[in-house]
Amino acid sequence: MALIWLGFGRQHLCLLKRRSSLLLKLTAVVFAVLLFCEFLIYYLVIFRCDWPEVKTPAHDSGQKTLKAMFLADTHLLGEVRGHWLDKLRREWQMERAFQTALWLLQPEVVFILGDIFDEGKWSSSQAWADDVERFQKIFRHPRHVQLKVVAGNHDIGFHYQMSTYKIKRFEKVFNPERLFSWKGMNVALEGDGCHICSEAEAELIEISHKLNCSREVGEHLEAQVRLFWHLLWGQSLHFVFGASLSAPFLSYRSGRAGSGGLTDFSPQKRGPGRCRGAPLLPASAPVLLQHFPLFRRSDANCSGEDAAPLEERAIPFKERYDVLSREASQQLLWWLRPRLILSGHTHSACEVLHGAGVPEISVPSFSWRNRNNPSFIMGSMTPTEYALTKCYLPYENTVLATYCVAAGLLVVLILVHSGLLPSPLIFGWNLLRKFKTT
Repeated sequence: MALIWLGFGRQHLCLLKRRSSLLLKLTAVVFAVLLFCEFLIYYLVIFRCDWPEVKTPAHDSGQKTLKAMFLADTHLLGEVRGHWLDKLRREWQMERAFQTALWLLQPEVVFILGDIFDEGKWSSSQAWADDVERFQKIFRHPRHVQLKVVAGNHDIGFHYQMSTYKIKRFEKVFNPERLFSWKGMNVALEGDGCHICSEAEAELIEISHKLNCSREVGEHLEAQVRLFWHLLWGQSLHFVFGASLSAPFLSYRSGRAGSGGLTDFSPQKRGPGRCRGAPLLPASAPVLLQHFPLFRRSDANCSGEDAAPLEERAIPFKERYDVLSREASQQLLWWLRPRLILSGHTHSACEVLHGAGVPEISVPSFSWRNRNNPSFIMGSMTPTEYALTKCYLPYENTVLATYCVAAGLLVVLILVHSGLLPSPLIFGWNLLRKFKTT
């Protein structure tokens, strides 16, 4: 009897060991897959991204380069739309991607081009406070990194949905600046693009006045310096001026400012009296950041792996809904004379040229809820030059495929330990022995 109980005890102990071994293996596989898909994959993918190099002329070699990240359309879900699991998943993905990018790339400033929230245009005070708290957790950053935000239609509504209350509560949290200058760079930030609002139009005119006055002074000084070197060394100069000596029309191609026309399109009449007492900014053509793209008929001419799907590219855009109106677009180009424009809203990538060759880059959505392949733009910028590159985030399909393969491996492990499926190693060994015998 004692021998029977001893044999039963040994069998029971062997069964416990097999089960604990299975549990250990399952735990190891699950932990490894979670570690890879939820942490390591972001480091492996973003590590391949690098800041583009700016080609600066010899006489501008002392210029400082600003490293900026541009992302758009994060669409943090609110209390109404979206399942709680979807909200948890998407916010975790964006948090890991953003924090990994900050740690690996070390940007100096981050710009988010609108539609930070998905339900800001109708959320209650409590829901807004909850959304803001989650945003500040996801996009937390060190003090030496600046975070600048542009308002989008999902944050404060379209121009016909706006209210003073929505605008003020957005400005209270994000304190948006219309004009941002750093390291000799001028950045003009525009939100919903409601050009029919008198206050917004007045602000744009004031910004245009500051920028153009600063450029007048800078261009006048530059002309004097070049004239000095011409008299000293007899070098030839190639300037084409417009209505006045200090107001050439500048065209911006390939990221560089140069003389390119004979007309001054600024809204103010130039003259020394107009700029007296105006605060001087760096004499640099601005980079225009806004949520809505400037007017274009459609995405038909857009290309690339993160452009809109082929069946959607030919769909005409609606003015004041998908893009700014033609009139508002012309006003922004004439008033601000930007050298580069970056926008969001469409959730897809595109590159178009406006006017005298001013490039506009549409930044894809940063959320996996909107795209299988989110990305952001990395920019190296000086007062006269810029270079841009795109950094892709992990593909959603890659993560899902990894989880599917891991699930299949877990099923195989369970079947092998249950005896319902021969061990692959034993099966392979027997097959090899049978092959050698024959």
